[in-house]
Amino acid sequence: MIPVILSGGSGSRLWPLSRKQYPKQFLALTGSDTLFQQTIKRLRFEGMQPPVLVCNLEHRFIVREQLKTQQLESQTLLLEPFGRNTAPAVAMAAMQLLAEGRDELLLILPADHVLADQRAFQQALALATCAAEKGEMVLFGIPASRPETGYGYIKSAVDPALPTGSMRVQQFVEKPDEARAREFVASGDYYWNSGMFLFRASRYLEELKQHDADIYDTCLLALERSQIDGDQITIDAATFACCPDNSIDYTVMEKTSRACVVPLDAGWNDVGSWSSIWDVHPKDQHGNVLSGDVVIHDSHNCLVHGNGKLVSVIGVQDIVVVETKDATMIVHKDRVQDVKAMVNQLDADGRSETQNHCQVYRPWGSYDSVDMGGRFQVKHITVNPGATLSLQMHHHRAEHWIVVSGTAEVTCDDKVFLLTENQSTYIPMTAVHRLSNPGKIPLEIIEVQSGSYLGEDDIQRLDDVYGRSETPTLSLAAG
Repeated sequence: MIPVILSGGSGSRLWPLSRKQYPKQFLALTGSDTLFQQTIKRLRFEGMQPPVLVCNLEHRFIVREQLKTQQLESQTLLLEPFGRNTAPAVAMAAMQLLAEGRDELLLILPADHVLADQRAFQQALALATCAAEKGEMVLFGIPASRPETGYGYIKSAVDPALPTGSMRVQQFVEKPDEARAREFVASGDYYWNSGMFLFRASRYLEELKQHDADIYDTCLLALERSQIDGDQITIDAATFACCPDNSIDYTVMEKTSRACVVPLDAGWNDVGSWSSIWDVHPKDQHGNVLSGDVVIHDSHNCLVHGNGKLVSVIGVQDIVVVETKDATMIVHKDRVQDVKAMVNQLDADGRSETQNHCQVYRPWGSYDSVDMGGRFQVKHITVNPGATLSLQMHHHRAEHWIVVSGTAEVTCDDKVFLLTENQSTYIPMTAVHRLSNPGKIPLEIIEVQSGSYLGEDDIQRLDDVYGRSETPTLSLAAG
């Protein structure tokens, strides 16, 4: 069995913690491990191969770093230039495996779900395997325990032809209103759609070709034109842009006659909104979930997340407050699904706060924007041991570097020299330069930029060990 982990989402409903360049699956929202790391660790048992990871091209360095820090394995990294939903993502993974002569069962898992009961998960997987081995298209259904209006529902029915523990899918119902949701819960015949599936690779492609030949043909062509570099497959952007944007549910599961559901009662949560975060965390005696430097008075059933500043909350209930370095959001718990609409509005206004945090992660480390004015910007830069930034130049700005800790190897035009703690250097405008960390501990520097234009797209890369483009767009940070 091969897990296919889908890690391409942007997690906009968890803004401002989740940003497009560092979305929720890469955040430690429910423990010390990120949701992505938890998903892979969940699959460490006999019979399960290392996963195929499907993620956005711009997240590849985050993925590799999160694998490395926890000594986690993967067998293939399938990189999408942009999202086209789950049906094409799984099609590309299945087609690549079949091209390698492999037709195993595929366990499709989103990278951002929580499952509290590992034993129950494995028991449900064993039941699902029996059905999938007989050619069924298995969907894991979560027992509907409350009238949740934010989930899709599945109506099930007993089918004697199915293996024990599986039921036939009779109907898919998109997010119902509260009255219908109450009816579904009372009937006992409905499950929440978890977005987790099990089927054989060839069976999925057979159904996909029958029900949406456009996706099938486009993915096949995109894979033929993709670049393969070791365990990394970069999907051809020009071809993939022509692919329809559809989910597995809509494209295959709602149309096939072989869809079945296996109940999964394992403490599932899709961590899809701030109310979900409130659900999975321990609460104080007044039902509050608090994180960071928070002082609360006469308030109930709130979620308050601080990120440095003191956050004080007085006399409210059912409120979510999330503070980050560059944004603060306050929303009623009943309206958390509308956070996505706010993110769309900010995007339309051209606000950068939906794209990156002040701290931006790069393959070599990270940088944190400390201060900014009309003609200056101050950054705190951390370079990982042994890491190297690109050889580059800027047309509109000069830079001053001050070493706070560690050792810096600096290239500036034809000079290469070392700087240690409390030493500094000046990088003139248009100078060809590079920063490296030859040491064993992280290198931390303060960078002061000055000039007429300080945008991250004022960079010409002359050499880059990470294979990034010479002139990045504004969404790609310098270094």
